[in-house]
Amino acid sequence: MNLTGGGTVAPALRVWRPEGPLDVHGTLGVLQFGPRDPAYRRTRDGALWRCSRTPGGLGTLRIAVGPAEAGAVPEVEAQAWGPGADWLLRQLPALLGAEDDPSAFDPCGHPLLHELKRRHPGLRIGRTGLVMESLVPSVLGQRVTVGEAHDAWRALLLRYGAPAPGPAPDGMRIAPAARDWAMVPSWDWHRAGVDGHRSATVVRAARLAARLEQASALPPAEAAARLTAVPGIGVWTAAETLQRSNGDPDAVTVGDLHLPNTVGWALAGRERSDDAEMLELLEPYRGHRHRVCRLLRTTGVRAPRRAPRYAPIDYRGM
Repeated sequence: MNLTGGGTVAPALRVWRPEGPLDVHGTLGVLQFGPRDPAYRRTRDGALWRCSRTPGGLGTLRIAVGPAEAGAVPEVEAQAWGPGADWLLRQLPALLGAEDDPSAFDPCGHPLLHELKRRHPGLRIGRTGLVMESLVPSVLGQRVTVGEAHDAWRALLLRYGAPAPGPAPDGMRIAPAARDWAMVPSWDWHRAGVDGHRSATVVRAARLAARLEQASALPPAEAAARLTAVPGIGVWTAAETLQRSNGDPDAVTVGDLHLPNTVGWALAGRERSDDAEMLELLEPYRGHRHRVCRLLRTTGVRAPRRAPRYAPIDYRGM
């Protein structure tokens, strides 16, 4: 491993072999905020590219899976560019779920979960170690459609993000620094389709970014308490953030529009469930409740829809 790189020409390199199966794209796919996320790209050669604002500076990471040897787990080959390259390579095992233990998950006799665990042995809960990177898109996702949130994230990164260092694919951008989030003018929030409540929450979080970033090293309850102490950040946003920044396999997304129905339908055949019923169904899997939800989402299972779809609100003219 060469950790002396860090410029924009020669990459820093690391080769890492995980212990046990690893689905790189399934593990890291949750970090992509929409199919056109400027900070995440999968190229035709199968490589995965991410760019981040790390404690060491801006960095671009390229991850590819090496050829598999008979009876061996394939190696992960990583390259990184920019001032944050060394940090990204040190973080690589945690990002790919080395600190996660899916073998400890007990399906408790549920046939669907037993089958999903068998079919997805390489699905891990990775830890980025970066709070603001996941917190801002989570805030943008509050009370709007998925498409609206994805469009807002893309528009803001393209306008205020920094170019990814190194030979990243065209158009890749790194999320703004905290001070830059705090300086986005109101009219640009509106142009991106973000209402005043969500933009004010991002600004408040940005002003507390140093303290919020410390949550990545805190125990789950303390980390959630630190995030939810910020007005506008509730349990939904905290869970969505800590699932990614802290690799929390138990952080349940309470307050989601669809997840209770998905869990209720998959685990108990109920067409409609609320948060309390969802948490009751997930209780036997405490410690791995988020893992259960991740596994269920791999199936694409959904409860039958009976209510009208949520209609997007155009905030740009408000």
